[in-house]
Amino acid sequence: MEDDTAFDGLAEDDLMDDAEVDTMVRESIVAAIGDNQFAHNKIDSWSNNIVEGCLKRLAAMNKPFKYIVTTNLTQKAGAGLHAASCARWNEKTDGKLTVQWENNTMIVLVSVYWLAV
Repeated sequence: MEDDTAFDGLAEDDLMDDAEVDTMVRESIVAAIGDNQFAHNKIDSWSNNIVEGCLKRLAAMNKPFKYIVTTNLTQKAGAGLHAASCARWNEKTDGKLTVQWENNTMIVLVSVYWLAV
């Protein structure tokens, strides 16, 4: 029998699956951007649609978490892109996943944080 304190009161089914979150993020990016090429005038719309798409998909899982979603879109212009984040949380239940997606004209970074309620 599993120790019920192993997940700080959460059932194993309540925990997040990184692969499932990765799929949700990628689906949200593709739904927002599709086959479009980078366009400055569409960045706000794409960013909002990605974040909202991720949050809707995460909320539909009905898990006991609060979510934070951030996105960065940049044009591919030969320069590098670096991102970093740090958090202090419960390593048994909370987590973060960053997805990098790109096409020939842009790079998209989406980070999802989940924090047990």
